[in-house]
Order: sequence, then C-alpha cells, then structure tokens
Amino acid sequence: MINRLTEGFDGIKNSKKLIHCITNPISINQCANTVLALGNKPIMAEHPKEVYDITLSSDSLLVNIGNITDVRMKSIKISCRAANKKNIPIVFDAVGVACSSMRKAYAKKIIKKYKPAVIKGNYSEIYALYQDEYKSKGVDSEELDKEKIISVSDTLAKKLNCTILASGKTDVVACNGEYTCISNGVKQLSDITGTGCMLGALTATFLPSTSAYLGAVLACAVLGIAGEKAYTDGKNGTFMVSLLDELSTLDAKDIEEKIKLEVKPNERA
Repeated sequence: MINRLTEGFDGIKNSKKLIHCITNPISINQCANTVLALGNKPIMAEHPKEVYDITLSSDSLLVNIGNITDVRMKSIKISCRAANKKNIPIVFDAVGVACSSMRKAYAKKIIKKYKPAVIKGNYSEIYALYQDEYKSKGVDSEELDKEKIISVSDTLAKKLNCTILASGKTDVVACNGEYTCISNGVKQLSDITGTGCMLGALTATFLPSTSAYLGAVLACAVLGIAGEKAYTDGKNGTFMVSLLDELSTLDAKDIEEKIKLEVKPNERA
C-alpha cells in the first residue's frame, strides 16, 4: 500500500487540478492554502447562480457543512448535482451532525441523493450518522472506542457504498470490507481551528489522481506527518504557519519514512 500512496502523492503534487470547495468561512483560508500547498488550484465559490458551472469545470468537489446557511445549503445541492452529472468525486464533510438534528437530516438527504465518494467526520460525527439517537456537545469529537468506530465505519461504508473517513487520535478509513488505521499526528492539530477542514480539503485534492480509499488514507497520513514536523511547544500561531510550510515541502520520501499505518481486511466483510 505504501508504494501506491507515494505514487498517488507524486501524481497530484503540482498537477494544477481545480478543487472546488464549498466550506465554512471559519476555515476557508486554511482550506484554500492547503490545496495550494500541494501545487493545485482551489476555488471557493458558493453563490447558487454560479456553482453549477464552476463545479462542472472542477476535478473534485469538497462539501463542508461546518457553518451552514440557507444559501450554502442550496449551493451544495446544485454543486452535487453538477458533480454527479460529470462523475466528479465528492467529499462530504459532515461537520456538526452529532450536535444538530437539522444538519444530520440535511446530511443524510445529500448523502442518499448524491452519493459522495468519501464521507468524512470525526468519531462523533461518523457515529451520529450510524446511530440516530446519538448526540454530542459541540462539534469536537467525544471519546469513543476505536474498535467501535472501525465497526461503525465498516457498516456505513457497505451501506452507503462509499469510503468512510473517521478522524481522531487514530484515523480510520474503511471501504469494501477493508480498513486502514493511520496513527500519524500530534495533539496540537486539535488545538487550532480548521485542521479537520484541512483534512477534507486534502482528501478532495487527492481524489483526481487515486481511488477514494487511497486518497482518504493519504490525506490522513500527509496531514499527520506535516503536523509532526511542524510541532511547536504550545505556540499555536507559529504551528499553523509551520503546518502550511511542511505541507508545501512534504515529499514522497517523508511519507515512506514516517507513515504509521495498519491495514486489515475486515473480518466482518
């Protein structure tokens, strides 16, 4: 798998793919810079009258519901329809579905109708898509057992015929009865806002050059390794700048040498 991951990284680095991101204003700058750091082109359009044409010209689509509005909800539907028309891969970042019944209902409608290639969320968000009664406080991930999330991710991936990316201390990516656990990263990634959104942007960036499953695994590894290299002792502002520096200079050799992953065919398959 490592060879396929490094090939996927080399394939997308500086390839100038156009990544359309409908994301939240809290992290829009970080997401755009994340796409740019890998030598690709972000576009952050969200006006309902232009997103259809812009999506048709893009190589992948990221949808993030972290700060939802009526206009953004309308634009997401239009963009997803355009992406489906041209078989453009969609990454759906289910931010906040564990704490908002409105977001959860909306997310489920989008997922059912437009069939994203990757559904991403933290442990709480992925569990909330699986278990309707589950609620969390706020958008941060609550402590859930990794083995439970592996089982939930596997079940959802089969049910929805997609790749599930559950982010946490150990990231879990599941698809087609196989799962990968990625253990790269540092706690400081959770100490600044927007790094989860950056993970979604990375995933969307990799999809034009590799499968949804490998793209999601690669995104987790790349962000985690860059975080390890950028680590600062409590200086969160410096860390954010250093994180973008490391993303822009990361190469396949870094991935090959530093990646921490466990790949298993799922016994529940």
